[in-house]
Amino acid sequence: MKWSEFAPWGRRISDWTQAYHQTVGDRPVRARTQPGDILNALPVVPPETPESMEQVFQDFEQIVMPGITHWQHPRFFAYFNANAAAPSVLAEFLTSAIAPQCMLWQTSPAATEMETRMMDWLRQSLGLPDGFSGVIQDSASSATLAAVLTMREKALNWTGNSAGLAGNARLRVYCSTEVHSSIDRAIWVSGIGQDNLVRIPVQGDWRGMDPDALDAAIRADKAAGLTPAGVILCVGGTGVGATDPIAPCLDVAARHGLFSHVDAAWAGSAMICPEFRDYWSGIEAADSIVFNPHKWLGVQFDCSAHFLRDPDDLVRTLAISPEYLKTHGQDGVINYSEWSVPLGRRFRALKIWFLIRAYGLEGLRSRIRNHVAWSRALHDRLAATADFEIVTPPMWSLFTFRYAPQDYPDLDDLNLRLVGAINDDGRIYLTQTRVDGDLVIRFQAGQFETTEQDVMMAHDVITEIARGLS
Repeated sequence: MKWSEFAPWGRRISDWTQAYHQTVGDRPVRARTQPGDILNALPVVPPETPESMEQVFQDFEQIVMPGITHWQHPRFFAYFNANAAAPSVLAEFLTSAIAPQCMLWQTSPAATEMETRMMDWLRQSLGLPDGFSGVIQDSASSATLAAVLTMREKALNWTGNSAGLAGNARLRVYCSTEVHSSIDRAIWVSGIGQDNLVRIPVQGDWRGMDPDALDAAIRADKAAGLTPAGVILCVGGTGVGATDPIAPCLDVAARHGLFSHVDAAWAGSAMICPEFRDYWSGIEAADSIVFNPHKWLGVQFDCSAHFLRDPDDLVRTLAISPEYLKTHGQDGVINYSEWSVPLGRRFRALKIWFLIRAYGLEGLRSRIRNHVAWSRALHDRLAATADFEIVTPPMWSLFTFRYAPQDYPDLDDLNLRLVGAINDDGRIYLTQTRVDGDLVIRFQAGQFETTEQDVMMAHDVITEIARGLS
């Protein structure tokens, strides 16, 4: 394909994109293909001669699209939404077109300087104090890994990267029992080891970490000759929205001199609404904070905002500068590749700029407030419906419930069959989790274009299919 042939296809794909987003609600939310269907529809060997774009696009529609679960569907109530607001999609189109590799200031000054400004826009939007600096990571998993590596290096007096972990006392990292699995993976990759991730019990409706138990665990490890390295806290955990008591837990971490990281991947977006900031009161004492604009805020995946109270610690942990990566003759520039594990970096700041300018903060706040209000209204309807029970209360727009007809012998099996039947039905999409060992069903509203009618429809679908099962 020649560039002279590009524009007509660009227009055609743009028209297709608009039509897709306007009609995606008419499709089943979850893909209905069986394992191997897509693989078997693709040729085993690559083509030796060019094929027409007409044929390629036809195959895209016939082979690829049936195997897509529609994350932009207004009734996608599973996991946490990976949104794609229209201005963000346009920004990604431009980023793909100019295709910069933004590892250094000199390899694209606009990308670096816009990232600096956009991270400060986000800092202000969340109400974080002036002292925080930020970097855009690809995901919260990468931000958490960077934080764990930093706490490892600080605990080892900056010798881990050079000498390794052998010969040192075992490092210990503390988190609640409700954190995301990315914390486990960061502990693996950092070399600290799963056995040294200490799970602190949770308490209360928020299912947050017990600060006294955290303090006791740290003291016990010190007495045993182990080396506490850091504390990882959770605001809006994936399972049930679990949220640790930030201020008292950060106070414990500070008393013991431990690096602290707060994972607010989903719920951090809600902090653009001042009325929700009580959920993370005391956040200004954290060393590291991450949230994902590519979830609830509407920025297209991938885009994770990582804030640091002292970025020098992160840079000291991750920076490596061979001669070919040095920026000579320019003082005071930031090379964001020194703030992240990958060297290569995409121009992610552009889509934040497009999104915030296109909607304004108040427009984004309105969406989040609507999602919370509509989800709580659905919660109230289910709570008042016979044979349904609420298991965990609303945390922002997330709550859990289960179908519990009286004297039914196996509620775990019933609710697993219920969530499977709901998802096979196709009108809405939900996921399950476990609370204190019991299988429950999650509901979370957060798709950028969802409406009150979409959310309320969930009640009808859930109750209709539940009655059919029992």
